[in-house]
Amino acid sequence: MGTPDLQVLNGTARPVHGADVAVIVTNGRVTAPAVDFAKQQRLHGVDRQTPAVWASGSRPLWELLRAVPPPRRPTSLS
Repeated sequence: MGTPDLQVLNGTARPVHGADVAVIVTNGRVTAPAVDFAKQQRLHGVDRQTPAVWASGSRPLWELLRAVPPPRRPTSLS
């Protein structure tokens, strides 16, 4: 995933879709320029490794995605 993909997300996520948190998921990799752009624009790119770690049950999603707050109530993963 490259910077052009994040530019599209940045232009529509909040103003068009009303997103509080803008996240883009890819089954590939995120380029270094895209990572830099995402940080500057408060966007979150998720590469193929993050869902695999989450699906394994070893870490909760809020630890893997910095924009996702932990649950208010304890869960089996907390």
